[in-house]
Amino acid sequence: MRNTGRRTRGGRLGRICAAYCLAALTAALGWLYSSLPDHISLEPGQALALPRFAYIQPMGGSGARNVASTWTAGSYQATLSIGGVLPVKTVRAVITPRPSVRVCGTPFGVKMFSEGALVVGFTDLNGPDGAPANPAKEAGLRLGDRVICIGDTATESNDAVKAALEQAGGQPVRVVYVRDGSQQQTFLTPCWDETAQEWRAGMWVRDSSAGVGTLTFIDEENGVFAGLGHSISDGDTGQSIALRSGEIVPCEIIGCTQGAAGSPGELKGKFIGSHAVGTIEINGENGVYGSTRTSFAGQVMEVAFAQEVVEGPAQILTTTRGQTARLYDVEIEKVTDAEQVRNMVIHVTDPALLAETGGIVQGMSGSPILQDGRLAGAVTHVLVNDPTRGYAIFAETMLAQAGAVE
Repeated sequence: MRNTGRRTRGGRLGRICAAYCLAALTAALGWLYSSLPDHISLEPGQALALPRFAYIQPMGGSGARNVASTWTAGSYQATLSIGGVLPVKTVRAVITPRPSVRVCGTPFGVKMFSEGALVVGFTDLNGPDGAPANPAKEAGLRLGDRVICIGDTATESNDAVKAALEQAGGQPVRVVYVRDGSQQQTFLTPCWDETAQEWRAGMWVRDSSAGVGTLTFIDEENGVFAGLGHSISDGDTGQSIALRSGEIVPCEIIGCTQGAAGSPGELKGKFIGSHAVGTIEINGENGVYGSTRTSFAGQVMEVAFAQEVVEGPAQILTTTRGQTARLYDVEIEKVTDAEQVRNMVIHVTDPALLAETGGIVQGMSGSPILQDGRLAGAVTHVLVNDPTRGYAIFAETMLAQAGAVE
């Protein structure tokens, strides 16, 4: 009886261990599945390999067979597996000539006009009875709402908002606005401001934005520029600006506020003249893109495919003074395909750049990251609590977005 009991307990323990092992294996495979890319770009004749996952191979394909399958331009399905045996994920392999672009790292000025008037603040007014009033708040408007129409007037400028309120007088007027990508409407009753002698809504709006960023590359074959690596957002609301029109102009860096933990630094720039050198056509989550009107300085380099970017030494090409970009040493500490834009964590190690800026600062967004003689990515954000580190995006992602410019 005692032996039977021990065998029963042993069997139960074995089943529990097996269940835990199965759960751990399932979790590990789930993590691996989400970590692997959905598509892989390859040059004709290039073997399908993932340097960051040395144990991952095409299912049943290696060596000459793997290379031979990529000679023909186009795409095919490939099943990635552990050791060529245990299947993990089916991806699309795209066979394409390796692209080259002119890598810049130089500053550029941005001028943008938004589609609609962005609500960036509120201010109470004195109502008819002397009590505080705020027509915009009472109508349900919030910070970050984009007002596109008041009455019959399209509000594409601050002056248009003012004119629409004057036309409405003290009568309720329909307001069409966009919130979180959804168009909505409400009614607002303007309030007469005795001090300003005008009808007001109790809200501050902004119709344009200007700033400094870094040019990542020029696709000279298509006359397209790419920069920033993230969208241009309003400084007060954090909302991405809906682009109505925009242009880029020459710029030079005249100073820098060093970054510190909890306080990001900033490059100080000034526009050089008013002659535009490009037209902004996309303000997207992975950068600013448009058509160019002139030539730009920089070196023509090949673009690294996303799966080729690995942890280890790299360089950042950026401008901290004037208009001339310099190379500085950085370390790529983390690489992931799971994120759309934050594909890398980089660490500034170059003493010269640390002395000049303290690390990554505002205005350096778009600075190219080079690895093994190729354009690997671009800086996007600084880690607020550690300015020596920042995020970066794959150059391949930016080049794909640049292809959408008409």
